[in-house]
Amino acid sequence: MILLEDTTPFMAEEEPITSSSNPPPTSSSESFNTFFENWLREQNSHLEELVTAANNHNENEIENENDAVLLQLIEKVVRHYEQYYRTKSDWEKRDAISMYTPSWLSNLEEVFLWIGGWRPTLAVHLLYSKSGIQLDAKLGDLIRGITTGDLSDLSPKQMEKIDELHRKTIHEERVLTEKLAKVQETAADRSMVELSSAVSEMMRSGGGGGGDGEESEERVEEVLEVKNGQMEELLHRADDLRLETLKAVIEILTPIQAAYFLIAAAELHLRLHEWGKKRGNKQ
Repeated sequence: MILLEDTTPFMAEEEPITSSSNPPPTSSSESFNTFFENWLREQNSHLEELVTAANNHNENEIENENDAVLLQLIEKVVRHYEQYYRTKSDWEKRDAISMYTPSWLSNLEEVFLWIGGWRPTLAVHLLYSKSGIQLDAKLGDLIRGITTGDLSDLSPKQMEKIDELHRKTIHEERVLTEKLAKVQETAADRSMVELSSAVSEMMRSGGGGGGDGEESEERVEEVLEVKNGQMEELLHRADDLRLETLKAVIEILTPIQAAYFLIAAAELHLRLHEWGKKRGNKQ
């Protein structure tokens, strides 16, 4: 059972992301694009709910009731992230390569991609940034000994847990980055070089038709399918780490702090997507 800082039960222990038994309806990336745009609209709706709930929490003196409302909303938002990664996992199984250069994102967003998504350590950087912003805004209250309850009011125990999570996530990122590098290096392994040489020689000799051509195409598919499988495995592991890190941050925080963190995450995600579109990139 995952617990928030105030020991209020939050959600069941997470499991690695797995593909559902039903494949995506088509192989076109446009279908995932439709899902993604709908998902963004839902995220925007959840953002407004979080803002309203956070404001009500600060105005209402009955803390336990406010926390109960926040916990329900936080769990709904986390389920929304889980839905995204389950659907993404389905598409990775269908076409892993396309998920590394997603057509539903702008060039601006692609600049910040790591193995088909955001770097897990960004969750910790986001927390630190938002904590600093709220600290600057309420420094006077904190100096006077007035607790704020938001991300500027992280306890020493929380900071210790965040630092531990940060170091752990950096290590796991490096492991996957090294694995990605090894997979990328296979672009010039023996099988690829032999195959590219054989196909090139066939083209120069005017071949390519009949049985030899079909055999070459089958061999190309076999070799590339191995690469695709390796890329798919990396995507699944990276997505697992992304979701695991998001949940781990929330676990460390109190309900109101978790709400502020999720607000900041949604605002950054939605605004970056909009800025990229306005710059006239892919969408």
